[in-house]
Formats: sequence, structure tokens, C-alpha cells
Amino acid sequence: MLELRIISKTFPGLTALDGVSFKVQPGEIHALCGENGAGKSTLLNILTGNIQPSAGQLLIWNKAVVINGPAQAEKLGIAIVYQHLSLVDSLTVAENIFANRQAHNRLGLIQYRTLLADSQALLDQLNLTDIRPDSRVAELSAGQKQMVEIAKALSQNPDILLLDEPTASLTERETQTLFALLRQLRTEGKAIVYVSHRLTEIFALADRVSVLKDGRYQGTRSISELTPDKLIRLMVGRDLIGNKTESAATGEVLLSVSGLSGERFREVSFELHRGEILGLAGLIGAGRTEIARAIFGADALKTGQIRLKGAIVSIQHPNDAVKLGIGYLPEERKALGLFAGQSVAQNIVAVPPPGSSWWFNPRRVIAIADQFRQTLGIKTPSVHEPIDTLSGGNQQKVMLARWLLTNPDVLIVDEPTHGIDVGAKAEIYDLVRKLAKQGKGIILISSELPELLSLSDRILVLRDGQLTGEFTRAEATEERIMNVATSYSRT
Repeated sequence: MLELRIISKTFPGLTALDGVSFKVQPGEIHALCGENGAGKSTLLNILTGNIQPSAGQLLIWNKAVVINGPAQAEKLGIAIVYQHLSLVDSLTVAENIFANRQAHNRLGLIQYRTLLADSQALLDQLNLTDIRPDSRVAELSAGQKQMVEIAKALSQNPDILLLDEPTASLTERETQTLFALLRQLRTEGKAIVYVSHRLTEIFALADRVSVLKDGRYQGTRSISELTPDKLIRLMVGRDLIGNKTESAATGEVLLSVSGLSGERFREVSFELHRGEILGLAGLIGAGRTEIARAIFGADALKTGQIRLKGAIVSIQHPNDAVKLGIGYLPEERKALGLFAGQSVAQNIVAVPPPGSSWWFNPRRVIAIADQFRQTLGIKTPSVHEPIDTLSGGNQQKVMLARWLLTNPDVLIVDEPTHGIDVGAKAEIYDLVRKLAKQGKGIILISSELPELLSLSDRILVLRDGQLTGEFTRAEATEERIMNVATSYSRT
């Protein structure tokens, strides 16, 4: 149904794709894998007409096509579900699903009754009983917005469906609903190109897997030929070791919170020791991010006390936290962490270290940014490049560089490997462990239990805004954590 022949794409100073060729069959879920920066997003943008290839040919049903834009891609039967949402918050669910395709009467006015009915039918098909077609998108959760994005793509009745990290914000129930739908589409003869860094999803869904590395095609394999280790080796060219390392935690208490209550959490108390990686586990909506934002001064506290190195502190604003030696890497890097359109260097120095005198010295800024580029292995031709041109993993390294520059005693990292590949994950893990060995206190929030188990010295479990359990490294297992995260009993 879809064929890529020797597709290449070059940007100034960068070859994003270099002679990529593979085929996607009708009635197939075809996974596309590779590290961040491997060229997956560039390839999807070529297939949707957002950018044009520098060389090569696209064929649909053995007929050569040139896709000049998203509208033409839609006419050719191609739809995409983006990792970063393309929805308009101020419009309703129905208006987003059928954007630019609403039913009109003879006067050109939108027929809202038809629009709502068509949207409701689609939501029913997706088993999305908790989403109303007349609700404003701004009122929805991140997972609900992602499902609306999926509904928007399916409303086009595409022959070829492209999905870019579609489950990144979904709950387990929503994920299983999506999987069932994709399997149904496969039986209907649709071609599905599925991009995900979650290897469990690849092995649960895919029929075949094509792998990219540094913009080059590494081959296509049947899923039956692969194991997770073999697939990782194809993607990164090396084995990744995720074993636990010796704890660097000491007896010194760096941060102590007592009786904290705020938006979506109440009566939370815990201690963080120097050199410790303290994991926060829980389901979506358990209150983990809200606790982190309150400690950092981004959200207001209702009650409670925060002590830093034994002294009671008042944190009313993130600037207060920075001055006290607390850093926070947010969950949504694009919306809450990065300054789009600014350079890599400008993003690294966006939070000036307390007392710094060089902040407005352009030469010094570039020198510092370039030092972090080399130290953290940030893949970019130059620190002058716009941050938008970097892959997700490299953008995450830029944000980590920003906080390393401030030299915090306490660093809160919220979903630090969200949407990045296995190779970049391993590098982030190594960096977090090195920071702990340097005596930093790390609060790690993650929805990936293997990540928490691999990195954490202790794991606190939250449910409905309350601490419901605590496990040492030796005690923690996925089963125990999930049991406490989904029950009312305290362990």
C-alpha cells in the first residue's frame, strides 16, 4: 500500500534521512523504531506533506505520488496522530474532530446537530463514554485530549494511519481501547505505521518492524524474528545495561516536608536524604506532579511545612526555590520547559545561577553552553541552533543542563524519559545516578515502573493525593507498587 524508495532529507548542517527504503502492506501494523534523532519524525512529516524529501520517491498502491501538504495527504488516504497535540483548546471536541470538514447548509453555516451526532458516533466507536462532543478541549485531561486526536484522525477514514507515540498520555484503559481499535483496523485492511519507544507495545501490536539509526535504514524484521534485546541492538548498535547500582544515599536529610496539602494532594510528609534517589509512584492523577510543583513554588500550598537542610523555608515562587538550591524538570518539556524559537544556548542559560555575573556576556554564554553540549553529549551542530530542531532526548538533556548550571542541592525530575528512546534513556539514567553520587537529592516521578525500580533507593506510592505506601529498594516490586497504588490499604 505504501512504499518509500531511497528517501533522503538534508537540512543545513544535518542529514536527517539517508536513502531510506521500506514497504508497508495493507492489513499490517508496521512499527517504526529508532533512537531520538534517528529520523522518524522527519519521515512522518514527509508522509504528511509537511516537508518535502531532498531525494527519493513515495508510492501508494505502486503509483508514484508527490505530497505537497497535509490536505493532499488526506486526499491520498493518509492521516496522522501527532505526539504533540494539534488541537485547539478553545474549540469543542466536535469542532476539533471535524476541523475544516464540518457539515454546512446551503448558506455556508455549520450544521451543529449533524456535527455533534457524527462526533458522538465516533466517540462511541472508541468507547470514550467520558468525553462529550460539546465539551471544550481545554477542559479535558491529557489522556482525553490524546483520544480526541486519535478520533480526529479516524474521522477521515484513512487507508494509511500514522501514529507517533500515541499512548504517551493515555491511561491503561485508554491504551487497551486503542489497541483493540488498531487490531480491528488491521482486519479491515488498513495500513498502520506505529512509532513508539515502548518496546512492550511494539511486541504486543506490530507485525513487522523497520529500524532507523542516524537517519539510515537498518532493515525490516518480522516481530517473530526479534527479542527486545535484538531490537535495541538494531536501534542503538550496543547492549544497554539497566541494572541497579549501589546507593549513594547518606543519613543527612536535605529536604523534609510535613503535612503538605494543596491542589489534588493532602497531608503528605516525607524526607529526602543527600545522595538519595526518591521515587514517586502512582497512577495518573494521583497527585505526584502537583506535589512537585508545590515544593518548587509553581503552585500554592494550603497547609504544611518545608525544611531545607533543617531550616524552615518559605517558597512562594519558583525563583525562591532556585535561590534555595531546588531545581525542577517538568513533565511537559515543550509546554512548560523549553523556549521555542530560542537557541540551545539560550535555553541552557534560561535560569541564571544565583549571583552569576556573566549572564549577559554572549561569549561566556556560548562557552558554557558548548561545554554542556560536549559533557552531556547533546547532538546538535552548534549551540546556536534553534531548540526546536533537536530530538526529544536531546531537548531533555538541554533542560537537565539548565538545572546543572544552577548547581541545585535538590533536583525534582518529572517523567524525565517521557517520549525519548532507549538509548537516550540509558544516558539520562547514568546522569541521574552521577548526580546522586555527587550528593544531590533527587526526587524522581515516573509512570514507568521499571524506571523507578532501576533508579530509586526508596519509592513512595500515592493514591488520590495521599501517600499509601513506602518501599525500600529491596522491598519494591512492580506487583507491590501497583497493589498499593490501586488499593486503599497502606503498606
